[in-house]
Amino acid sequence: MRKRATKRRQSGHFNAEAYEEDKVRSLFPGTSWSPDDKEPMRDQSYTKNVKPRSKNQAELMESIDSHNLVMALGPAGTGKTYLAVAKGVEALEKGEVGRIVLSRPAVEAGESIGFLPGAMEEKLAPYLRPLYDALADRLSPKRLKALMAEGLIEIAPIGYMRGRTLNNAFVVVDEAQNCTYAQLKMLLTRLGWNSTMVVTGDPAQTDLLPEMSGLATIAEKLETVDNIGVVRLQKEDIVRHPLVASMLTVL
Repeated sequence: MRKRATKRRQSGHFNAEAYEEDKVRSLFPGTSWSPDDKEPMRDQSYTKNVKPRSKNQAELMESIDSHNLVMALGPAGTGKTYLAVAKGVEALEKGEVGRIVLSRPAVEAGESIGFLPGAMEEKLAPYLRPLYDALADRLSPKRLKALMAEGLIEIAPIGYMRGRTLNNAFVVVDEAQNCTYAQLKMLLTRLGWNSTMVVTGDPAQTDLLPEMSGLATIAEKLETVDNIGVVRLQKEDIVRHPLVASMLTVL
């Protein structure tokens, strides 16, 4: 077959147009896709954009863009942590901040886990798992591992935040309802230059004694301060299973 085609070319009887029509087959049958097309059938890259699914979620995202300190209060499933982490990853990818710092209190949900073996990171891993899950949904595992190895993403318990100044960082304080008034005061005063801090929590689901949680009191006081955003999400903003919203109306 190859020799015959070579002889046709040499003899001048080779018809290139006929060869293209007879021999070339579509790479994707049923489509007219070609590598030369300016707008190919498939996108060359995939970006997962985050969009608000309720009015209050839109208010939260706008507040993060326009304030250096935002407090997001609301019931479980309203996207507080997810939106905060998503905005942090977005700011890091755009170069608006130099790192992401995620902090969470190591408080058990009404049940004593007991002794956990391993180094400090391994002991804290169960408490910080929700933050890992939110990050993994925004970044590939390889990218997440690389950013954490470089120190561009740091996950730290609240007990290790004393004395720090967080400059050029996007800070997310999750599950703040499990922080005392003194702890929240300490965390809020860590805010440095060119930084954004988002504090999330549900005052109705604290694992501390009700009088020990300082989130509701702090939010009420900061709501009167200019340039601080306080967004209160409601059960209508829940984006988990519809039963979650129904249960919260009676529980």
